[in-house]
Amino acid sequence: MNTRRLKDLVASKIMFSAAILSSLIVLITALALFYRSMPILKTQSLSDLLLSSSWHPWRGEFGFYPFIMGTLWVTALAMVLSIPISLLTSIYLAEYAPSKVRGIMKPMMDLLAGIPSVVYGLWGVLVVVPLIREYVAPLAGVISTGYTVLAGGIVLAIMVFPIIISVSEEVIRAVPRETREASMALGATKWQTVKHVVIRSSLPGIIAAIILGFGRAFGETMAVLMVVGNVPKAPSSLYDPAYPLPALIANNYGEMMSIPLYDSALLLAALILLLTVLLFSVAAEIILVRIKRRYSLG
Repeated sequence: MNTRRLKDLVASKIMFSAAILSSLIVLITALALFYRSMPILKTQSLSDLLLSSSWHPWRGEFGFYPFIMGTLWVTALAMVLSIPISLLTSIYLAEYAPSKVRGIMKPMMDLLAGIPSVVYGLWGVLVVVPLIREYVAPLAGVISTGYTVLAGGIVLAIMVFPIIISVSEEVIRAVPRETREASMALGATKWQTVKHVVIRSSLPGIIAAIILGFGRAFGETMAVLMVVGNVPKAPSSLYDPAYPLPALIANNYGEMMSIPLYDSALLLAALILLLTVLLFSVAAEIILVRIKRRYSLG
């Protein structure tokens, strides 16, 4: 008995240490990025860096505003395109789809989530960019190369689909069956039950799914880098090129590091990305934990 307890104690300590180490990696990464960002923060205020539009590293000007706006434009468009389709898909899978259809579509969603981002980027270059250049932009009366915010938003929306669909479906299916039966017993139709009871009950979880999707979209690099044009200027329309923060880091880190403060500026951009994605991920996790606790208590 003592040997068994000792083994359990050792195993629990090892697993606890592994969990702590996993958590510390994020903290260590953030501290390392902050430490490497200090040189530029000592010479320029954070507000000047975030609000300036001048990006001329050889002159010591590191304005992140065009890159932040490029990130927000592409991410916002991706969310606008992905949220309605993802929610309708998740409602169908959770409430209407036969088991055979669900059995086929669930692995497809997993496969979509597992495709490397560079493949999405190549698909965007070969399909989305020419489509915008030759058909969509002319219809809008705009001359465009196709490497635009719109191209980045479309590619990114497709990449976000699996996250929002998977989490939303699980949350919707977690609503107790008794809740549905009570609604339909009062004379509500299937759609009325879904709309007014199921969706309302699962709304916090759906919001958490959207937040997780936003975090993925905000930090995506390769696919967006390949289709947005990478012009360091704040976009003013969907047909303008953009230059998101992840693309800035991927394109420039390791090059021209002889320029003073250049690497510090890029690592500050990485820190901003890390903290933003971490914030949204923690918010989504808190919401999901509260939902699980509410249903377990119910």
